[in-house]
Amino acid sequence: MQQIGKVRWTVLAMLFAVTVINYAVRAALSLAAPSLSKELGIDALQLGWIFSAFGWAYVVAQLPGGWLLDRFGAPKVYFWAIVIWSLITAAHGAVVWMSGATAVTVLFVLRFLVGFAEGPSFPGNARIVASWFPARERGTASAIFNAAQYFATVLFAPLMGWIVADFGWPWVFVVMGAFGLLAAGIWPSVVRAPRDHPRLGEAEMELIVEGGALVDPPAAAPQADQSENRRKMRVLLCTPTLWGMYLGQFFVNALTFFFITWFPVYLVQERGLSVVKAGMFATMPAICGFAGGVLGGIWSDWLLRRGASLTVARKVPIVSGMLMALVIVACNYASSDTMVLLFMSLAFFGKGVGAMGWAVMADVAPRDSAGLSAGIFNMFGNISSILTPIVIGYILKETHSFNLVLLVVAGCALAAALCFLLLVGKIERIGEEKAAHRI
Repeated sequence: MQQIGKVRWTVLAMLFAVTVINYAVRAALSLAAPSLSKELGIDALQLGWIFSAFGWAYVVAQLPGGWLLDRFGAPKVYFWAIVIWSLITAAHGAVVWMSGATAVTVLFVLRFLVGFAEGPSFPGNARIVASWFPARERGTASAIFNAAQYFATVLFAPLMGWIVADFGWPWVFVVMGAFGLLAAGIWPSVVRAPRDHPRLGEAEMELIVEGGALVDPPAAAPQADQSENRRKMRVLLCTPTLWGMYLGQFFVNALTFFFITWFPVYLVQERGLSVVKAGMFATMPAICGFAGGVLGGIWSDWLLRRGASLTVARKVPIVSGMLMALVIVACNYASSDTMVLLFMSLAFFGKGVGAMGWAVMADVAPRDSAGLSAGIFNMFGNISSILTPIVIGYILKETHSFNLVLLVVAGCALAAALCFLLLVGKIERIGEEKAAHRI
């Protein structure tokens, strides 16, 4: 019997590395924010709007990004996305020579452009995982690339805190842009469509195909006509289970964007830590979130192998994890930094376990529009990347405290659990017959 290769895991490792850099780029502004806002004269509400700029563009980019992924293939589109977002990130450092309204405007525009460039990234992750992994491994694979958001903080938060303290905040953006360009240089030799990969053996290809993976065709599919595109959109916008997922991902991402935007500010302003200590402090919740994310995927696939239905195997970790994340409210009553660290770590462990939305999307996406469906899912989910920073900024400006902020974040965790439990129906691949199923 021919030994099954591990090329698919090499591809996943590259997705993980790029997603780590992706989230470090997103978080760079939050680590630089305490110094940047003070130096450039930017208040809390203005900073909230700057944080939100990424989300505005990221949401807008999901539909065209998903279409590009289906039209030209995820490996090629993703490569150019990495190059573009890395160059724009490096350009953030030039804002050091600006101040006031000019600095706010330029930062907003630059964050907007980064968000637009990163639009194909997570739909690309989902599309590549759906192409490379059989169903029984897809939960673990999706959890691994999704957990990279936490590992980004583990790896880069201390580094970025040190760079801000010793070299100044502009260099954070220059360094992260350089990491992105390095990843782009490695990408083409690692990530390709399964049928185009020179190191993929017959046994592994057979495992992938028989396991239900959406293997890419050798060449890009011809452009669909308008009626076919409308049919796909009707399926994706008129299927109740997908709407439950869209809403659930919106609330899950509210926790994500609190963590990568306002959490370092919380540590500095509310808990009185230095920027360097805040970078170190943030690593423990991030490690727990990473561990929870990986364990959530392993738990889900274990349930599947033990005979649970796909619906049960996906929903149990999601609901359990999101309910565990409610412990974040306890930080409002903690008097010591050690207790804050404990509660935040438990909350983000739970959030990591429950962040299984991308695995579910890989399970249910229609075969003929996997990229587009992931784009719509990410678009709705990332509306919270617009609203969360602004709402938090407004709350802080009015109350000068994070107490209400943490209550809102906990409420989002509860809402996410209820969406996946009550609104998402049976988890199965959406086929042609689903087109007639309307809300």
